[in-house]
Amino acid sequence: MQKVSFYPVADHALLVQLGPEISDALTAQVLRLDRAIAANPPLGLRETVPAFVNLLAEFDPLVTDHQEMEAAIRSLFDAEVGPAPKGTEREVLVCYEDDLAPDLDAVSKATDMSPEAVINMHLSGRYQVGMYGFAPGYAYLSGVPTALQVPRKPAAIRDISAGSVVIAGPQCLVMTLTMPTGWCIIGRSPTEILRSDPDKPFLFDVGDSVKFRRVGRSAYDNLTKGRET
Repeated sequence: MQKVSFYPVADHALLVQLGPEISDALTAQVLRLDRAIAANPPLGLRETVPAFVNLLAEFDPLVTDHQEMEAAIRSLFDAEVGPAPKGTEREVLVCYEDDLAPDLDAVSKATDMSPEAVINMHLSGRYQVGMYGFAPGYAYLSGVPTALQVPRKPAAIRDISAGSVVIAGPQCLVMTLTMPTGWCIIGRSPTEILRSDPDKPFLFDVGDSVKFRRVGRSAYDNLTKGRET
């Protein structure tokens, strides 16, 4: 494991930074540490929140403090843990028609590929759910092919429709709410990520893999008929 940094967050949490850049290998280290902490919870621990390159450990400040929590977590770096649970492969449909993919041409120009080549490369990606954040059901997926990685826009655009499939750098996600985004919109999905099941409110679990499958406009329209946009 590379050098790990610890940062206090208010008086009740500690951020454990395992590395600077998103990669599947680093995310696997974060999830391994999360399993080790779950198997041997330090005194006063309330919750852990794993992300791509770091993990937040929230604790009761009346029971422990940053220094004690850091020492407890350091002691778990080499702890024996079981194998990572095998994630489920999820299929997400996506339509790349022009009005549903307003940034497809811009991504095409930025990557020096035709729009069809951009679509095929996006479909070929091997995506994994690394974390949830920002908004309900926002599953951040790693695995955007290197040749397809484009930066965020200089400013966010308002009122982007739920279901929009967006990319920025090495990450991809399917928007679950209509809201602003500065990511590039390359398609829209009729697949519902938010569920009515209180025990499983989201389609994905962290560690799941995701495969995108292309659908035409008529199939998209049939699948989304009657929904609010």
